[in-house]
Amino acid sequence: MKKTINKNSGKIADKQRQFDNFHCERNEQVGGFKVFDRNEDEVILGMDDRHLNFRVSLLKEKDNNNSNVNILSITTVVAYNNILGWLYFLIVKPFHKIVVPIELKAMVNDLQGIPKSWRRDEN
Repeated sequence: MKKTINKNSGKIADKQRQFDNFHCERNEQVGGFKVFDRNEDEVILGMDDRHLNFRVSLLKEKDNNNSNVNILSITTVVAYNNILGWLYFLIVKPFHKIVVPIELKAMVNDLQGIPKSWRRDEN
């Protein structure tokens, strides 16, 4: 058990170092994704593969009703390079529809500092 704890704490420390050194500059890597472009309001991350290319846009916008509120819009795009990319995503897509909302809720909770024990997981 001690080895597992040490191994996991090492992984957490490595992730923290990666984020501490991340400046969101073009061509930088974070979590396996490359920064393709960025400006004051948007970051475009993604990765290219032989079979498909993936992009995610993180766009910060002001709420029209309240200028003190920011809205984060997340958009994903997948471009197939060949039939294998299409087949791969055909299999993966249903899981993405389940996993992505769960991961986004966890990310928002982490950013807001809400302890896991207080979270209300909504399906």
